Amino acid sequence: MHFSQLLQDVAWYHLALVALVVVAARFLVTGVRWTLRHVAEWAPPRLRLSILRIIPVARIVIGAAAVMISVPILIEPTFANVVALAGSLAFALAFTLKDYASSLAGGLTTILENTYQPGDWIEIDGAYGEVTMIANRAVHIVTPDDTEVIIPHMHLWSKTVFNATSGNRSLLCVADFYLDPDHDAEDVRARLVEIGGTSSYRRPDTTVTVIVQEKPWGTHYRLKAYVNESREQFLFVTDLTIRGKAALRKAGIRFAHNRVAVSSGH
Repeated sequence: MHFSQLLQDVAWYHLALVALVVVAARFLVTGVRWTLRHVAEWAPPRLRLSILRIIPVARIVIGAAAVMISVPILIEPTFANVVALAGSLAFALAFTLKDYASSLAGGLTTILENTYQPGDWIEIDGAYGEVTMIANRAVHIVTPDDTEVIIPHMHLWSKTVFNATSGNRSLLCVADFYLDPDHDAEDVRARLVEIGGTSSYRRPDTTVTVIVQEKPWGTHYRLKAYVNESREQFLFVTDLTIRGKAALRKAGIRFAHNRVAVSSGH
């Protein structure tokens, strides 16, 4: 039995009823998304990500419900009809919608495995930003420059996904300092730890770490601390950098100058 034979007895009012179900599901998804986003913005910060997590799950539930309601309207749910329908759909997806089906499967895997969720800060294929929506086909992220990037879920199979938050409000921030090697390293480390510990953006229950590495041009310091709210990560790094530079200059510590030796011949 072919898929076209399954639909030969469908009347116009069946199609109208299915269209009504689809439109209703669309409005319901939009309403749920709008409501949950506003609830998340007004909820306590510790609940924001948990509320946003409900949005993609609700989309799947509503979509599945719409399909379950629509199929019996169009097709008599006998075993033979269901098998024929499943075979026809599988054939179409395999040969004409392979990439789209891969993205749908990737989106389902993302939601079920919780690879990332709305509110997370992720990087995929060089694009870094906050996840604003996990749609059926793609994930939407907004970069620090307020640019929306839409990445198909099919990249989940071939690209590395970096998740800086993994469902948490906080993430690790790093401020870099490049200093002339002639200085008291322990004194500099202590000053940078104090700078990180006194920042208003730092998460209170976390420690501040300073990593020191010697380079050919000087000494590289990495001031690492967790920000209290992921959306403030760039303000946090800016605060650490400005106050750190001021403290080091006040102590008379010189910054490194990168001198590149140019060879006169090869």
